[in-house]
Amino acid sequence: MEKVPVVVPQMGVVEEFILLEWLVEDGSSVTEGQALAAIETEKTELEVESPAGGQLQILLLPSSEPIQITESLGIIVSDTP
Repeated sequence: MEKVPVVVPQMGVVEEFILLEWLVEDGSSVTEGQALAAIETEKTELEVESPAGGQLQILLLPSSEPIQITESLGIIVSDTP
């Protein structure tokens, strides 16, 4: 089983964001492209989509503290070999 990190895609000059909420629970089965979390940058709110199908393992919890754009929010344990 492959472990695929859940990261926020690079958006121009944005370097950090705030994790507002998870839209699915830890341990849930998810599909590729499914909305997983809501985040906020300086200018907008948006959803982070699942990079793969499998089971979500949450690494970071919602907080008002900024998170670096390269940091992994969670991991998808992929159900494809």
